[in-house]
Amino acid sequence: MPENSRAIVITTLAERPEYLQRMYEFADTWPKFMFNDPIGNALMGQVAANFPDQCLVATEDDEPVAHGRSIPFVYPDEDRPKLPADGWDRVLQWGFADLRHDREPNVSSALEILIRPSHQGRGLSHAMLDAMRQAVKAKGHTTLYAPVRPNGKTDPHQPMTEYVEQSRPDGLPADPWLRVHVKAGGTILEVAPRSMVIAGTLDEWRGWTDLPFDTTGDVVVPKALVPVHVDVRHNHAVYVEPNVWVRHDL
Repeated sequence: MPENSRAIVITTLAERPEYLQRMYEFADTWPKFMFNDPIGNALMGQVAANFPDQCLVATEDDEPVAHGRSIPFVYPDEDRPKLPADGWDRVLQWGFADLRHDREPNVSSALEILIRPSHQGRGLSHAMLDAMRQAVKAKGHTTLYAPVRPNGKTDPHQPMTEYVEQSRPDGLPADPWLRVHVKAGGTILEVAPRSMVIAGTLDEWRGWTDLPFDTTGDVVVPKALVPVHVDVRHNHAVYVEPNVWVRHDL
């Protein structure tokens, strides 16, 4: 762990269940509209309670400063021959379907690593990803997948397939989160073109973004990776977010 992170303790929630409720004490940095994915709203809040041995909490002086969540699932099988185009949404569904049907998972997917803003820039994202890899490996899984949200993407009109090809002079990805994964040993596989889908009425989108949403067509929303598709006549707007599948061989 980096020198300036020496006092930070990272464990699974199974080891410190008293942090199950406290892990959400600090606000995340996702834009407001991102909290309206129906699949995420239905399932994400249940991940830590159901899979505490592969969800993480980082503390400093007993205060939560980061948390991470991942979910186990069966892959591949006859109904799941390839990684899903609807990445983040689908692995949540797969994980809970397998839990409900008492299937024995063989791989896992990262879902989130969240760092308290005051602790960003201290190498904690690398430490959390490494701890997640180790927690999944301890379950006997040989692969950790991740539908990564490349939040360094600032041009919503640029296709994600082009963005993932951008690299620095040292050959590492230009995107900070993709770079964290690649430096940890991850391999970029492909784009998940509809990893998360958020639909709402125009009034709902106005409330989520403080934008007028009064013209049919594509609307650029701050912190959205691609434009939001607006249909004034039918009173709805839809955001279809692409993420990037990364594979970690453990």
